[in-house]
Amino acid sequence: MNPPIPTRMTVSIKHATVSILAVLVALTAAAPARACDSCNYAMLHEMIHKRADTPLGRDILRAAETQRGLPLSGLSNVQHLSEQMLDSRAHGPATGQAPAAPTADANGHSMSAPAAAEAADPPATLAVSAPHEARQRIIDRDEALSIPPTSYVDQDIEADHHFTIRLDEGKTYIGNSVVYEGFLIDGKVPGPTLVVTEGDVVEFTVINEGAVPHGASIHAAYTQTSAYLGSIDPGQSKSMKFRATYPGVFMYHCAPGGHAIPMHVMGGQYGMMVVKPRDATYMLEEELGHGPDVEVYLTQHELYGSGRDAVLGNVDYAMFNGRLFRYVEEPIRARPGDYVRIHFLNVGPNLISTFHLVGIVWDYAYWQGHPEAVLPGGQTVTAGPSDSWVVEFRIPPDEGAYTMLSHAVGSTSRGAIGLIVAEFDGERSDVVLSDGPDYTESELEQLIADAARIISPFGIGTAKADRPVRFDDPTEEVVVEIIGNAYYPKVIEVPVGTKVTWVNEDVFSYLAGEFSGVHNVATTGGPQRFASPLLAHAESWSRTFDEVGEYDYICAPHPYMKGRVIVYDPAERGHPVAAAGTRPWMLALLAAGVALVVAVIPVAWFVRRQGANGASRTAASTS
Repeated sequence: MNPPIPTRMTVSIKHATVSILAVLVALTAAAPARACDSCNYAMLHEMIHKRADTPLGRDILRAAETQRGLPLSGLSNVQHLSEQMLDSRAHGPATGQAPAAPTADANGHSMSAPAAAEAADPPATLAVSAPHEARQRIIDRDEALSIPPTSYVDQDIEADHHFTIRLDEGKTYIGNSVVYEGFLIDGKVPGPTLVVTEGDVVEFTVINEGAVPHGASIHAAYTQTSAYLGSIDPGQSKSMKFRATYPGVFMYHCAPGGHAIPMHVMGGQYGMMVVKPRDATYMLEEELGHGPDVEVYLTQHELYGSGRDAVLGNVDYAMFNGRLFRYVEEPIRARPGDYVRIHFLNVGPNLISTFHLVGIVWDYAYWQGHPEAVLPGGQTVTAGPSDSWVVEFRIPPDEGAYTMLSHAVGSTSRGAIGLIVAEFDGERSDVVLSDGPDYTESELEQLIADAARIISPFGIGTAKADRPVRFDDPTEEVVVEIIGNAYYPKVIEVPVGTKVTWVNEDVFSYLAGEFSGVHNVATTGGPQRFASPLLAHAESWSRTFDEVGEYDYICAPHPYMKGRVIVYDPAERGHPVAAAGTRPWMLALLAAGVALVVAVIPVAWFVRRQGANGASRTAASTS
């Protein structure tokens, strides 16, 4: 059994002892970029020096030992800090001497001090030129194969295309009077549509304009990306170049590293990149002798009102290209007889899509958009998260509306449905991009002000997941889960004297990335201030609230995570009752009362009706 977690942890940084509470306060006020490694370092220190004999401590220490010296670039420098601490635990540094700073090898990879010392005087068989020669041998081999080479290029090569995306956190409007607050690319969800041609060299730049680390993963790049685009601190940017060697429809998304990759994908940071074939053509284009009349880039994706729902796949909204019912409100336009090509990507991140067009049988469908992976005919294409297709077909001679949807109709009912409307004398939508909608600053401000609902997977919005859950008096304990980088319930209302226990249900506790799945509870406002220790998976912390008021709190490593405890005095406010705090006998009594009313009213009406009818018959017989 794990020993109890101390209420205050100490962190050894250059052998100075600092309380965890002071560290958390400093981190909250300091640049968020530093919070990541400092909080992970604090947890690692706990694992090595206080919890090394617990199951979790042994697991994390084994992972740290296994990763020793590996080129895990782009994750964070926690790996190198862990190597120093492991060495310190094994050997112990000289008194008053700080751990040696990590140094870099010839390829720019940081190394622990022992590895750096060995590399300083390498054997003849490990000359500095060895990696370069080995790399060139791989390149020469791949160029002689019948299949395309990988995407690796020298970073000094000139690019054919330059793309820049900006990652941050904020709000955007997704239609149907709903505002989404989460992670954005260029201020929207999805990000911009990126189109290149097979064989092009692409320069991809990511600028972090947000308050937490971000990054990028590019599915079209058949090469290392995290070494170049992983874990980009706020205010920083990184770039990489690669050759697009395979044609198809690909996803790109935020990837700070580790635990943060799924969190940022579920939070809304993704987009579509299409690599068009250079020499090959799609089958229908060959048969008709011309390219498509209407070309559509279509991304299906979903958004969530809480981190718990995102992890469990309980979808709030699903949509095409960033807006609920977007192509119902503004149908895609074509003409009978038109050749239509759709580049379809299911981002997910959870639902499977069976994409279908009512009244259409595909002429050809191409798995992942590759022109050689062709299937003739078909009513649907099945796509799991990050799966893609190219489908092409002809609009029949009939005018009318052809409905686009997923026949996994749960997502259709949540907003992923649209229309292609065909008219002989109508306008054409020549190219439809998968970008989320653009709004001017004033338009967005007005939409936010007028919205009926704000959903926020990590913060406190106005959706059902964020409504206060009230508990009646007396309530001894309320449990708040920490899951999906969010608190659940986010807002609770409890009588004074209630113990609130937070339990970390995030499983990914390993120390890399934006932040690991290590969380805490730290007040930002309220009658009293408190901060819990950092909690790894399945660990918990409790506090009894003995003073009335509202307590707002965040997770110090993940400051976009927000929660609230509202403490009331039952003597002043009465006894509020909610589903979460209602006693079973009260529910039974209420149900019995409702049943009695439902039963009595019809009987009374029937008796009265029968009496009236009897009186009428008596009067009639008398006359």
